[in-house]
Amino acid sequence: MSAAKRSRGATALRSDQMQMQLPQLNLPHKRMLAAAAIIAFIAIAFISMPSDNDDDASTRGELEAQARTTESQPTTDATPDSIADSSSRQRLAATQPPQQLWAAQTVKSGDSLSLIFKRAGYNDRDLHQIISQTSDGKSLGRIFPGQTIAFQADESGGLAAVRHVKSPLETVTYRRGVSGFDSQVQIRSPEARETWAAGEITSSLFMAGQEAGLSQKMIMELANIFGGVIDFVQDPRKGDTIHLVYEDLYLDGEKYKDGDIIAASFTNQGKTFNAFRYTEANGDTSYYNEQGVSMRKAFLLAPVDFTRISSNFNPRRLHPIYKTSRPHRGTDYAASTGTPVFAAGDGRVYKAGYSKANGNYVFIQHGEQYVTKYLHLHKRKVKKGQRVSQSQVIGTVGSTGAATGPHLHYEFLMNGVHRNPRTIHKKLPKAKSLPAAEMARFQQMTNKASTQLAALRSDNRLAMADSTHPATAAH
Repeated sequence: MSAAKRSRGATALRSDQMQMQLPQLNLPHKRMLAAAAIIAFIAIAFISMPSDNDDDASTRGELEAQARTTESQPTTDATPDSIADSSSRQRLAATQPPQQLWAAQTVKSGDSLSLIFKRAGYNDRDLHQIISQTSDGKSLGRIFPGQTIAFQADESGGLAAVRHVKSPLETVTYRRGVSGFDSQVQIRSPEARETWAAGEITSSLFMAGQEAGLSQKMIMELANIFGGVIDFVQDPRKGDTIHLVYEDLYLDGEKYKDGDIIAASFTNQGKTFNAFRYTEANGDTSYYNEQGVSMRKAFLLAPVDFTRISSNFNPRRLHPIYKTSRPHRGTDYAASTGTPVFAAGDGRVYKAGYSKANGNYVFIQHGEQYVTKYLHLHKRKVKKGQRVSQSQVIGTVGSTGAATGPHLHYEFLMNGVHRNPRTIHKKLPKAKSLPAAEMARFQQMTNKASTQLAALRSDNRLAMADSTHPATAAH
């Protein structure tokens, strides 16, 4: 066979080689024909068989296809364990039902639990099961406007869970199980961040506090701390200063509410009063000055906050209504109607009622020697026989009875004799002091706060920024 007519490729080459190797046989014609047929059959069989090169090409194609598949997938360090875990997760995801969403209801004024459950598509039977089967079920009945109650349904539309968000810090979840509902309480704790503030009084403590960035609650707390040594109605003068170190409480990176005042000082007419928050070994927490003497005195100097005195103690005062000279055995605090009135000290309400002259009134007995009286109240907040504590709201300022305008008339009696509330405090028993055995611990616990107050008073705010959180510092 000539080269021009030979088939190209590996198979043709192998076929030619086979033909060249055939032996030259001297056989009869018929036998030669038979042998030729056999040889042709063998040649055809060899031609139809795949060659080694074909096998190599096929193998290379398979490997290239695998490589392309691998390149198209994310690169991972696949191990038998990871492959098994992945397969298990895929099977688990396929068998688990889809997570049901929560449908929230906001508690409105006048809402009942039954009404809320009905709005959400559930009935009183579901509500009864939760209340009767869980230890926290009764707390679900104490709902307030603004709270959130969320519902989660199961696959069939029945009630699977209820979530009561009582506050940003407390959530109770009721979830249906095999044997009924159970409950779980989640309590969160806010993050306390220490900060500071300083201000100078130009008109009132309230305005100075606001200008220093303090909330009304924080200003009131400051007044409560110093209420036994300063009458914030009459004592503050222009140029007085306040300095305090306190905490802000944060939740999820945002301020949640005011924290505690750690230390504070009030400079009034050149005299500085310091107060430090301290928890005693027995767990009681209060405020003490640097000598360990309690800031909480037996009585407040003023039983009403941030108002002005319209009439001081004057036994020969001309009564504004009756136009007769009548003793004014107390102090009048002019304030707008509704201003809270505080109990000056711990005691028991021994009279509370109304008369033509006094209007709404409250009389409090403090031990055996002392009595305080509060007249012309708009509303009374306590009843006869009730125990009260210092700074508790007992009523609100009004103009009931023989009064020309809204104000509080306050009287202080010692052994049945009227005394000037502004001066009697000097004759009252001394405040509680820490025991000598606890003074070393007190000084150790308050040393940092004392240094911070000193830095604030010297206007060394750089030092304060180093010891607190400058990002939240007020000034």
